[in-house]
Amino acid sequence: MDILKEAEAFENAKMSHMSTSDRVKASREAKRLILAINEIYKKTKESHLMDVMKRLTVKKKKIEIRLKGKPEPAF
Repeated sequence: MDILKEAEAFENAKMSHMSTSDRVKASREAKRLILAINEIYKKTKESHLMDVMKRLTVKKKKIEIRLKGKPEPAF
């Protein structure tokens, strides 16, 4: 379960003071981890894998919001 160690390291990594290219790399890394864990989850159906994927998704969304900017409200 090397992928779970990578996911834990990604979760604990600091995301402040990142350049735009670093954010893009982090977003892609999160996507790669989520998809890899999902393949394992499909076979085993272990609930802790789903929890890890959810936490990674939250962090990925925060990174992407910072990349794209906050959406403006429509009137």
